[in-house]
Amino acid sequence: MQLREDIRNIAIIAHVDHGKTTLVDQLLKYSGTFRDNEHVDERAMDSNDLEKERGITILAKNTAINYNDTRINILDTPGHADFGGEVERVLKMVDGVLLVVDAYEGAMPQTRFVLKKALEQKLTPVVVVNKIDKPSARPEHVIDEVLDLFIELGADDDQLEFPVVYASALNGTSGEEPEGQVESMDAIFKTIMDNIPAPIDNSDEGLQFQVTILDYNDFLGRIGVGRIFRGAVKVGDQVALMKKDGSVKNFRITKLFGFIGLKRIEITEAKAGDIVAVAGLEDINVGETVCSVNAQEALPVPRIDEPTLQMTFLVNNSPFAGKEGKYITSRKIEERLLNQLETDVSLRVDPTDSPDAWTVSGRGELHLSILIENMRREGYELQLSKPQVILKEIDGKMCEPVERVQADVPEDYTGAVMESLGSRKGEMVDMINQGNGQVRLEFRVPSRGLIGYSTEFMSQTRGFGILNHTFDGYEPVIAGQVGGRAKGVLVALEQGKASTYGIMKLEDRGIIFVAPGTDVYAGMIVGEHSRDNDLTVNITVEKHLTNVRSANKDQTSTIRKTRDLSLEEAIEYLNDDEYCEVTPESIRLRKKILNKNEREKATKKKKA
Repeated sequence: MQLREDIRNIAIIAHVDHGKTTLVDQLLKYSGTFRDNEHVDERAMDSNDLEKERGITILAKNTAINYNDTRINILDTPGHADFGGEVERVLKMVDGVLLVVDAYEGAMPQTRFVLKKALEQKLTPVVVVNKIDKPSARPEHVIDEVLDLFIELGADDDQLEFPVVYASALNGTSGEEPEGQVESMDAIFKTIMDNIPAPIDNSDEGLQFQVTILDYNDFLGRIGVGRIFRGAVKVGDQVALMKKDGSVKNFRITKLFGFIGLKRIEITEAKAGDIVAVAGLEDINVGETVCSVNAQEALPVPRIDEPTLQMTFLVNNSPFAGKEGKYITSRKIEERLLNQLETDVSLRVDPTDSPDAWTVSGRGELHLSILIENMRREGYELQLSKPQVILKEIDGKMCEPVERVQADVPEDYTGAVMESLGSRKGEMVDMINQGNGQVRLEFRVPSRGLIGYSTEFMSQTRGFGILNHTFDGYEPVIAGQVGGRAKGVLVALEQGKASTYGIMKLEDRGIIFVAPGTDVYAGMIVGEHSRDNDLTVNITVEKHLTNVRSANKDQTSTIRKTRDLSLEEAIEYLNDDEYCEVTPESIRLRKKILNKNEREKATKKKKA
């Protein structure tokens, strides 16, 4: 069996914020791929605005570097379980993985998630213990944790013999031992070359190329990025596209691209083992296979985990509809959602009884909120309902998604966190005292119990806690209410501008969400009530001016700071009878029924 020793294909996998993207920066820098005078941004692989702002990877991306005489194709993957669809597809393209683990935090929930996927694909692992320069680094413990995780996830004997490299991606140092780090990435490059298998060279057989990532270009149309598993391809070749529905379309390869550094370079031919981009077919989709016309054999379509959470997306029909957005019609919103389906394999969009509403299902709150944030930045206006978990029938029983939750909290706050997760039907799995006043709690909690929990968790731990969770499977539905909002809301009585006087009069009643001068409408939520019932309030009321001089006229009126809700917080905050109105400029909460009398009638009817 002939191998292509001039190529290695690897993916970098890790829990969020363990340093994958920074490590790729250093591998690019030390490989000599860039010229000495070439400027490279930090976290160069995180290319879109949301990735840069949040410091997370959302989309899987590929790059390639030359090390000595070998081309190393590197795929940077997201760490969040919400983007698991991206991780699964990418792992199909590679022969090995670099598992990056924080030298202090060790194995975390998403470490488990991404490693499980890699072991299922029988990929060769290399463990990189990153952030070794941290004063709190504990490399020996972390390696033990990682080994336990490998055993727990059913790794075979070869996978258990994983090599370990120590690094500080931030400082650009690496070494085979925790001490004696050298300013270079040679230890990692050498470990990749010695351990990651080279791809098989079967380029004399019929072509098989599978599309794993989709891209779009205004000049070239849709571009399919993937790996050539068999055979070779040249520009101008006539090939067959094996569609998911079983149909076959013939087309000609108009452009072929390879990768080097952060650039896509035009090439004329490629063969087995290469990761390339192909242009020339309009309706190419993820998972489809491009073959030789005379050897039509489709590769298995990658299995993608099902969505676990759904929301209703609606056309905005509030009194302020159309004032701030560019795209507000049902046709435009539907078009945008269907476009998203072309590149996002973990998303589902289903029509409803109404032509102005769609059920959108995704892998979690972050997955859906990233889509919504992108839409509002593009000029869309829409309304959203409360997120609901997706139930599934397994062996005749109705089951719900369950998540594995890991909370790192200061000792003083463990009681409050345990109590609140217990009330959300959480089951404690483990409790580890990590010393230095920190405790790690592990729970299994129904997904619906975690909707809206992160804000409560941050309050309970005074901002010192770290909460991570990842999908763990389906279990029979637990009866009764799980989680949900405990407090009622303050609802505006009429349209107008929120006044300082109106806000001051309401401060004793709860927490206010709107600043003075904000436009409000009847039925809009303007704050959180201190009790568990909703209260309709007049926030637009102005102080009546009289000619009577006030005894305390020299005192300046001051109001407390209002609470600003981010998009995720607003979505989490919703109750069943509420919508979140999202426009390019504003995020507003509102009642589904805006009229006070009609709302009260509906509430009485429901109770009856």
